[in-house]
Amino acid sequence: MEHGVQSEISASEFGIALLLLTAIIIYIHAAIRSRNKFKRWPAYRSVFWISGVFSIGVSLIGPLADWAHHNFIAHMSTHLLIGMLAPLLLVLASPMTLLLRSLSVASARKLTRFLKSRPVYLLSHPLTAATLNTGGLFLLYRTDLFVLMHEHMLLYGLVHFHVLAAGYLFTASIIYMDPVAHKASFPLRAVVLVAALSAHGILSKLIYASPPQTVPKSQAEAGSMLMYYGGDAIDAVLITIFCYQWFVFARPRLTAQKNG
Repeated sequence: MEHGVQSEISASEFGIALLLLTAIIIYIHAAIRSRNKFKRWPAYRSVFWISGVFSIGVSLIGPLADWAHHNFIAHMSTHLLIGMLAPLLLVLASPMTLLLRSLSVASARKLTRFLKSRPVYLLSHPLTAATLNTGGLFLLYRTDLFVLMHEHMLLYGLVHFHVLAAGYLFTASIIYMDPVAHKASFPLRAVVLVAALSAHGILSKLIYASPPQTVPKSQAEAGSMLMYYGGDAIDAVLITIFCYQWFVFARPRLTAQKNG
């Protein structure tokens, strides 16, 4: 029975590794292809993409991923990597912009129409993205879902996919590195960002005080502190980017007011 489980894990890890390698190859191919139509794609964006995919890989494959099944501190490390760091790096890589550059004109127009659709607008709105992101974490750590995900491989995969996708949606809805049809205002995004960061901090304190089932209190305390301070470190980068964008947006108005 144990051999069967190990074989299942090995097969799933191989599939994940193949999928992540494909994501890198497709991105690099698109970057090279876009050079024939536009100016050269910035190399640092490719570095962001590769680093983001690598962060996902470390979370799902290898020693840390294996350790995360049995140790809450390791689990929280993977949470920070796949739910916060990887989404930030992937958003900074501007994948949708690269995709639009690499597609034919007709295909790019179809994709643009899709991105302007009502469902995409609602899904990518900061309020929706923050609810999916933070709400999903509360559901994971304040219900039996945390225990169940370690008993069922499919559920384990679905949870991690949601954490990554929700983290990406939230990050993208705050700093808008790719073109979007409807941009939320800076004040609204600021309020959502502060609320989401506060909720993340509250959840880490709840985990410290009342750990999920099967998690030893010592591991819960260390893991929650890692969630709190490690999350703050990544959030500091997100806040810095957001404030810089707001400053750039407001500078022409400030200059006009000063000259007027």
